[in-house]
Amino acid sequence: MRVLVIGSGGREHALAWKIAQSPLLSKLFIAPGNGGTDAVAETIAMDITDHWAVIDFCKLNAIDFVVVGPDAQVVAGLGDDIRAAGVSCFCPSKAAGQLEGSKSFTKALCDEMDIPTACYGHFDTEAAALAYLYTQGAPIVIKADGLAAGKGVTVAMSVEEAEAAIIDCFSGAFGGAGASVVIEQFMEGEEVSLFVLCDGTNILPLTTAQDHKRAFDGDCGPNTGGMGAYSPAPVMTGEIYQQTLDRIIWPTVRGLAARGTPYQGVLYAGLMLTSDGPKLVEYNARFGDPETQVLVMRMQSDLLPLLHATATGTLAGHDVVWNDQFAITVVMATKGYPGPVVNGSEIRNAQTLDNGDLQVFHAGTRRDGDRLLAAGGRVLCVTALGQTLHEAQTFAYAGVDQIVWPEGFCRRDIGWREIERNGR
Repeated sequence: MRVLVIGSGGREHALAWKIAQSPLLSKLFIAPGNGGTDAVAETIAMDITDHWAVIDFCKLNAIDFVVVGPDAQVVAGLGDDIRAAGVSCFCPSKAAGQLEGSKSFTKALCDEMDIPTACYGHFDTEAAALAYLYTQGAPIVIKADGLAAGKGVTVAMSVEEAEAAIIDCFSGAFGGAGASVVIEQFMEGEEVSLFVLCDGTNILPLTTAQDHKRAFDGDCGPNTGGMGAYSPAPVMTGEIYQQTLDRIIWPTVRGLAARGTPYQGVLYAGLMLTSDGPKLVEYNARFGDPETQVLVMRMQSDLLPLLHATATGTLAGHDVVWNDQFAITVVMATKGYPGPVVNGSEIRNAQTLDNGDLQVFHAGTRRDGDRLLAAGGRVLCVTALGQTLHEAQTFAYAGVDQIVWPEGFCRRDIGWREIERNGR
């Protein structure tokens, strides 16, 4: 099978790394890729926002299957256009991708299907949003309705902080994503993520993970796209897992199918484990980043046939096997992230660390001859396996400490809550 992976981040590097191991694969391309993807695929310089360029490449190179990684391409309908050109594609439809592209769309679906989630309001004007805020008080959660690269959510602990977040949205801080806002009740509990493949009718639950959104140790600082993750998440017990499938995942799948927009892709459910049971925080219509990095490290099954079965409506009867180890990934970011960063700093030693239990997935790098340079906010994802979470954490930070990059930083406490809870 000749496969094209779309994207340039750590998620896409991790997906390509896993797909490259498949015996079904005959040729793997990635577009536009990054400074590390040449190790697993032929990297193609391409504007992936140009759907016709992607389709022309598929035709000229006899591509059998396309795997779309980034949220922006899901929401833009790239999968629909590729399928219309006659090529199989792992990517939800544009209509179903509204689960991520519009938070108000997802909230309305929750109302319709009685899916447990936070109480909310949806507002198209700053005045209306502020008026609602003043009736609710704080803590409260302010979300730009559209895609904002993981930065459009503010968990406001004061009314003043919430005011500032609302004003930011309507003043254009997140572009069109902030043209309307969703204001949510603050939910008490612990967040966890569940990943589920869905072919429109059938589902195949994958595994759990926990992300670390805040920029700095101790869950301090601004929200980011994710500074690290680990899998599995023991806090997701068997009972909670089943409740999530019954009360959240299946109603979503059935609700979208009933609307005539069946979901085919990966459902990434962000959950809050409350005293009343699991509640949906939000959906993403693609694999998580940096959660994909820990998922592929633990997955023993061949990923490629699972993605293809999802895309072709043939997921029934498939299973997935995981190793019994923990995986942890530590994101190394350019100083200043999630704010403005200066690109072009040199990174040394990152290419020498890969082995069976430690992989460095590139998220924002580029090549300049033999030099590896930073080219973004989140730059590297140092990912390790261990028999315990503490062991995986130790291995990951040992890898981090071998990378020479003075202009970078990372959190030093990824996995802290679970390690503190269980002591290992």
